[in-house]
This record gives sequence, C-alpha cells and structure tokens, in this order.
Amino acid sequence: MSIPARLFLTATTALIAIPAVAQDSTQAPDEAEGEIVVIGEGLAQAPSVVAYAVSEIERAEIVAAPSGRIEDVLVNVAGFQQFRRSDSRSSNPSAQGVTLRALGGNATSRALVLLDGVPMADPFFGYIPLSAIAPEQLAAIRVTRGGGSGPFGAGALAGTIELESADAAALGPFAASLLTNDRSETEASASLAQELGSGFGVLSARWDRGQGFYTTPRDERVPASARAAFDSWSVGLRGVAPLSDTVELQARVLAFRDQRTLRFDGADSSSEGQDASLRLVGRGDWQFDAVAYVQARNFSNVVVSATRFVRVLDQRNTPSTGLGSKFELRPPVGGDHTLRLGIDYRRAEGELQEEAYSAFTGNLSERRRAGGTNTNLGLFVEDDWRAGALTLTGGLRADRTSIADGFYRAVDALGALVDETVALDRADWALSWRAGAAFDASDALRLRAAAYTGLRLPTLNELYRPFVVFPVVTEANAELRNERLEGFEAGFDFSPSDRFELSMTAFENRVENAIANVTLTQILRQRQNLPAIEARGIEASAKAVLGSVRLDSSIVYSDASIEGRGASADVDGNRPPQTPRWAASTTFAWTPAVGWELAATLRHVGAQYEDEQETDRLPPATTLGFFARVTLRDKLQLVLRGENLTGERIVTRNSGGSTDLGAPRTLWAGLRYGF
Repeated sequence: MSIPARLFLTATTALIAIPAVAQDSTQAPDEAEGEIVVIGEGLAQAPSVVAYAVSEIERAEIVAAPSGRIEDVLVNVAGFQQFRRSDSRSSNPSAQGVTLRALGGNATSRALVLLDGVPMADPFFGYIPLSAIAPEQLAAIRVTRGGGSGPFGAGALAGTIELESADAAALGPFAASLLTNDRSETEASASLAQELGSGFGVLSARWDRGQGFYTTPRDERVPASARAAFDSWSVGLRGVAPLSDTVELQARVLAFRDQRTLRFDGADSSSEGQDASLRLVGRGDWQFDAVAYVQARNFSNVVVSATRFVRVLDQRNTPSTGLGSKFELRPPVGGDHTLRLGIDYRRAEGELQEEAYSAFTGNLSERRRAGGTNTNLGLFVEDDWRAGALTLTGGLRADRTSIADGFYRAVDALGALVDETVALDRADWALSWRAGAAFDASDALRLRAAAYTGLRLPTLNELYRPFVVFPVVTEANAELRNERLEGFEAGFDFSPSDRFELSMTAFENRVENAIANVTLTQILRQRQNLPAIEARGIEASAKAVLGSVRLDSSIVYSDASIEGRGASADVDGNRPPQTPRWAASTTFAWTPAVGWELAATLRHVGAQYEDEQETDRLPPATTLGFFARVTLRDKLQLVLRGENLTGERIVTRNSGGSTDLGAPRTLWAGLRYGF
C-alpha cells in the first residue's frame, strides 16, 4: 500500500475511533479534577502576529456573503485578488489562483491558503479548489498580507490565508440551508455536529448546481455558445478528541467534485479531490503542533475551437498527489520570549494525459503526456521577545527544493514521436528570513514595521503543461527557476475602543524570477521568469460598530510594474496582467432586531489588462451586493441575497476583442435552520 493510501486510511480510522477516544476521556464527576476542553484549533497565535498586516473575518461576516461563495468573503480584504474576476462558478478551475498585494501575473496562487493548518492548493496546478470550501463550516479567517514564508512554509510569497473550521458548539446539532435564484439554480448545505464525550464530530455536505449564465456577450454569441453551467458537491467529516488533558487529536476527510461548462457546448471541465489529514496539538509546557496530510486530485478539460466549434483538445486526465507534514515546537524558554522551532515537508507529483484532435476532420492528431515531482523540505526557527510595550520578532528559514522526473512527450495517432523533453533533475538550498517590530504607543495605537523574504517553487503545471485558450497557445517551460520575494512594510493599528478599528499599511514587495505568460507572437505565449515584478502601495481597513449598525471597509492602491530585460524588454514598466491599481469594498450592516440583519456591500475594482502587453483592457467595475436574514421561528430564518444588483457589465477576459463576462444581476431566496 502506498504512503498516501496509508495516510488516508489512517485519517479515516482515526475519525472512526474518535468517538470511543472522546468517550473514554470523560471522567465521572466525582473523579474529575478538572474538565478537559478540546479547542479544535492549532496553537495560539504567536506574539509576532502584531508586527505584520493581519486582517480577521468573523463567522457572522463569513455566512453573510451576497453570493454565498468563499471568494466573495475574501475579496472584502484589501489586497486579495483572484487571477480573474470570475467566481468559482464561471471560471476554469485552473485559473483559480489567489494572491495578495498585486503580486499576480499568472493563474498560480502566490498566497498560501491553509484549512486547519493544511495547504489547500492543487498539487499539479497550484490553484485553490474554492468550490470545495464551504463558508458556513468556518469559524474565522485570518489573512496575513506579506510576512514572508517563515513558519508558514514555502509558497507564502504574497501572504497567508488561514481558514479555521467551526466547532460543534458554533455549528449546533443540526444546521441546513436551501436557496434558489432567479435562474432556478440551487445551493444546499447541511451539517450534523455532535459532542462526543470531551470531543466532537462534524459531518457536513454542500451541493451547488445551475444552468449558469452566458459569459459570452450577446453580440458575440453563436449557435454553439453555452451557459456557464455548474454542478459541484463536497462532503466533509471532522473529528476532535483529547488524548490527555493537554494533547488533542484532530482528523479530517474531505471529498469534492466540480463540473463546469465554459463558453461553448462541449467545453466541459471537472476537478475532484479526496483529502485527509491528521493533527496533534499539545498545549502543555512544551507546546507542539504536528500535521500530516495527503491530497489525491484530478482535473479534466475539453477545449473547443472558437472558429469551428468542435473539440480540438481533450485534457482528459491529470491525476496528482500531494503529500506533506509539519511539526512545530515551542519549548518553555521562559522570560518574555516565545521560541518556535520546526520542520515542514511537501511533495507534489502528477501527470498530464491529453489528446489533440483536428478541427477539420475530428481525427486524433497527437497524444501527450507530461509531469514530474516537486519536493520542498523546510527548517525554521523564530523568536518573539516582548519587552513592555515593544515586541520584536525575527526568524530564519532554510528550504531544500527539488524538481525531478520532469518530462513532456507527444506522439502522433500512429505512435510516432513528435516531440519529447526530458528535464534535468535539480535541487538547491535557499535561505529566507523575516523580522518585525511592534510598539504600543498607547492603549489605542500600535506602530509596526517588518521586512521579509520568501520562496515559491514553479508548479508542475508551469513547468510541463502547455495549454490553449483558443486560439492562443501557451507553452510550458521546464527550466523555470524558483520565485524569490523581498519586501518591507510599515503601518499602524488604531483602536480607541472595541467598537472602532483603523489599520493602514504602506508596503513595497519585489518578486524576482516572477513566472508569467510572456507573449511571443499573437497566438503564442510561453511561461518565463521575468527579472522581477515590483509592487508598492497603501492598504487600509476600518471597522466601526454604532449601536445596531456595523461598517466594514477596505481599500488598496497598488502601483505594480514589470521589470523586463532581454526577451521581456518590451514589457518593462508595464503592469502585471489582471492587476488593478485600485480596489475597494464597503459593507454596511444593520441589525434592527434580534434575529434580523440587513447588509449591503459596495465593491469597486479598477481597470486592468488581459496580458503583459497592455493591449486588451478590462474596464473598471463597481458592484452592489445584498444580504438579509429574518428569523421566522426559533432557529428558522428567511434569507434573501442579491449579486450585482445594478447589473454592472463585468469583463473578466478580453483577448483581441473576444470577451467573457462575470455574474449578472442575480437574486436568491431561501431558508436557513440552525445558523
């Protein structure tokens, strides 16, 4: 049995055993010296968190998104950005990369996304399976913009997004939601949560399906044009049990599948996954956090010709496996120091299997295979020192990265070799560091500053998989180098009371060897390392509570540019693709009575360009969303939601005048129970 299979089986077995373990840990009242309380989270945040730009989103805000999607929640954070403006119902899954601080350029995530301490990025592509993350199952979200890799691990180039699951107490014994919209699409979710002795277990499921909308503008449609239909489901099982009064076991299994159609009939894509993880958290004198996980993922995609409207490429199978672990130790060094020592490891392997077909005859023309194995081993140490009003933090990280077994092979319909690349294996050590300081100038004002470096490996997709957005072909590049981040920031947090918060940060980040799709001809691009992408700007956020009214706002201005030389000299000074200068979000919420809430969210995203040539412009867009809940009886609520209420035309793709559009005005209504 393979190691991933063993880990998946172990996690499943642990989930089955958790009820018995939790029951055994419960002592009789006359024997108990103290109640054992499980938390279901990782270790408490280290003191260093105050030195960096951090935003937190609470559960009440998470479950009140106008679209009900996790990306709709995250976009409220200044600096958060997806590669495209489309949400996870109407974009290709492989384009769901997320980043922060305008460090974009391609569809791979430059921000590290963690769910209960486990990375969520696809092992082959690096995208985030957003449709598999159910917002209603989360308790909180913490977004660290910048900050370097540090204890988070390689991949935290632009920052880290930590998603924290809700426990049984927050979810309640039973919760369910069923909504439909004006296109007869549906969103359904349910969860069962039960306290088991001193632990708890949660079973959850979600199903979204619908005919979708036309992403193709009316004046560009042809008989083959299709709605962006979607059908996605996910099922999760999570258990937490104490092993002693200071150690708890957490286990999780997640399975999901997502099917979509984009632009044309037959242009279908699918993504699926089965993830499992085990986590041991110790909260004694020697605190520790140990995580092990496995991901089994797959992806398929059919490309349809935009001129003849027939299948030209069938990316029928892209199996990949992610395997990893992390161990962090906090020894009791005493005094005002918090010392963190640790090691983490991640291995990603996968293979592309696709067939190309003639647009004229429909016959098979080529069979292609590509893939490889990437590994990263990291060692880190970080110390936080609190000296009165001053907090100092500093850390070092060493990463050994390996890119191995890379290949690309294409044969014709008869099996004759057409093209073959066998990439050289390579490995290297890289050193990263980060340091910061925070000073409490008063009870209301904190000043902070930080500098940091980080690292990201190219994904298997970037190294070996070419792709087509007809008629443009983008070639892979097996010689891509690791991306390196250097950055610094300074800012303040002002909170004169628990009803008002204001934060502002000025930053400058530079990603050397930034990987981007570089245009070679009108219909040919290649992934290349740019000399650098530089981004500097100011981000601000404010929260205020005035009686029954809540205001939550964020805004960011980013001046990002490409440093080009040689083959990329013609784009020197241009903005990275899909990167706006301005982005802002404001939510105004009113709670007129207990169990009632009315909220409106106004968002603006500035103009951006389709590619690094700055030839095809995506105009700015301003949207208005709405959320309302009204308690009907006990735990039963009526829910009303609205997306893009003003019907703004949101251009998500513009390739030589061929465009795609984002979600039109959409109205939702339904019932919730137990929220």
